[in-house]
Amino acid sequence: MEIVVGISGASGVQYGIRLMQVLRDKGCIIHLVISDSAAKIIEIETDLSHEEVLRMADHVYEPYDFAAPVASGSNLFKAMVIIPCSMGTLSAVACGSSDTLIARTADVCLKEKRQLIMVPRETPLSLVQLRNMCAAAEAGAVILPACPAFYSRPESLDDLVDVLVGRVLDLIGVEHDLYRRWKADT
Repeated sequence: MEIVVGISGASGVQYGIRLMQVLRDKGCIIHLVISDSAAKIIEIETDLSHEEVLRMADHVYEPYDFAAPVASGSNLFKAMVIIPCSMGTLSAVACGSSDTLIARTADVCLKEKRQLIMVPRETPLSLVQLRNMCAAAEAGAVILPACPAFYSRPESLDDLVDVLVGRVLDLIGVEHDLYRRWKADT
C-alpha cells in the first residue's frame, strides 16, 4: 500500500512522525512531503532532526517539486494524509490552489476520487477556517481534527498520539492495535 504523508506547518508534527513509524512497520510505502515551516517545527517540537524524519520515508519530495510523481493523477497511490494540516494548507486545498506540492497532491486525490485525510490542529477555529473545512469535506476530503480521546484511558502523550494515528489508520484500512477501542458495558 502506498501512502502520501504531507506534514505541513502546524503544531503537532508528532502525529505525522508516528504515522510514518507505524506505516513503515506495516510494510507500507511512504511518499513524504514536508513543508518548509514544518521542517522548522520538527526541530522545535521533537528531538529529531529534519533529516531523521526524511529517512523514515521511502520517497521524499521537495515542497515545491511539481514534477514529483505524486503530483500526477497517473501515479497510483492509495491515499494521502496531511498530518498535521495547517490552516494555510487547508485553505489552499479548499479553494483548489495548488501552490505547494502538498496542496497539488491533495488536489490530485480529490480529482481522482482517492482518499484524502486532513488532520487540522488549530484551536479555536474562525468562521473562515470552519468554512474551509466544509469546502474540503464537500470536495471529498475527510476532516479528522487532532482532538484527544480519553475512552482508551491514555497514560502518556504517546498514548494520545497513538489514538489519533490509529483513527487515521482505520480510515485508510491499515490494521493496528495502537489503542483500546470503545466497548460498551455489557
